[in-house]
Amino acid sequence: MPLWTIHHTPGFFTAEGKRELARSITDHYEKAGLPRFYVVVIFNETRSGDLYVGGEQTDTALRVVIDHIARRAADKDHRHRIAHWIKSILSPYLEAHDNPHWEFHVDETSEDLWMINGLIPPSMGSDAEKRWVADNAVSAY
Repeated sequence: MPLWTIHHTPGFFTAEGKRELARSITDHYEKAGLPRFYVVVIFNETRSGDLYVGGEQTDTALRVVIDHIARRAADKDHRHRIAHWIKSILSPYLEAHDNPHWEFHVDETSEDLWMINGLIPPSMGSDAEKRWVADNAVSAY
């Protein structure tokens, strides 16, 4: 379950930009074999006066916190590919601003502490997971 929590200053995204970014993120994970409903994107607009970097107020900024639970990167090369993909998906939104401060990080959380609608998600590649992908919905297995 990828959870993207996107903290941003006002005006960083339009409503359509948020929809486009959330869809692009979801499309990527679907291509990797995850059900679309695993992907959650939360936009948190943070007033400019409430966002500080290095102790200084920052007027144009983006901070993305990503939790990966359903899958883990196999090695350093895979993690670098993920980081470059994240950078590429954010780039169009960054380029719309003059020198914004931006950063992201990815945490890989244990899937043993994860449930959806009271169910422990099925194992990767299992028939149950394939059904969840096809149905785009949680179901008992």
